[in-house]
Amino acid sequence: MTEKKIANTVDSYRVLLAGGEGEIVEKKSRFIATIRKCESEEEAVAFIEEMKKKYWDARHNCSAFVIGSRGELTRCSDDGEPSGTAGRPMLEVLLGEGIRNIAVVVTRYFGGTLLGTGGLVRAYTQAVKEGLKSCTVGAMRYGCDLEIGTDYNGVGKILYLLGQRSMEPMDSVYTDTVTLTVRIPAEAEGELCKAVTEATAGKARIEKVNELYYIDKE
Repeated sequence: MTEKKIANTVDSYRVLLAGGEGEIVEKKSRFIATIRKCESEEEAVAFIEEMKKKYWDARHNCSAFVIGSRGELTRCSDDGEPSGTAGRPMLEVLLGEGIRNIAVVVTRYFGGTLLGTGGLVRAYTQAVKEGLKSCTVGAMRYGCDLEIGTDYNGVGKILYLLGQRSMEPMDSVYTDTVTLTVRIPAEAEGELCKAVTEATAGKARIEKVNELYYIDKE
């Protein structure tokens, strides 16, 4: 059993559970945002190339991605648009939302009217925001699995405490005693253990059996 927190972890971060698409039109130019979950630079690069092939006839396929629980790796590309008007604004949206392991390609079909640098920044920013509306985002939380052993007199009290905290056992084993397994955020461990101990007058057995990241839908 690991007693100390795994090195180099963060308590929680937002992740993409399901990608999506969104589109806006600005002065007859179409901006199509395609967003996908990518867990490595290789996946992100492959996704970008896939979009370039799919939209081969578009004027631009600008891109941005954020990889790693701390956003350790970020890249963006203007793909021929004036420097700083596409890729960077797209990346800023992703960073502002705090979403990790995500890549976006915004495809532009030119409508014949120049938008100017300010107009391009606004259009690419809005396209990414529109794409995110169709995505499913969750939180990757750092937590642990606790095994709580109790007699039949204590199980009702423990289930009540869990219900108060919107927690449910992942597993329940009823023999001559009861063993409940519950997955909780790391920051809730101390308080829950104290509450269980007090409620059962110290009779409950509490053991941390695992530390892990788990997905919590928003």
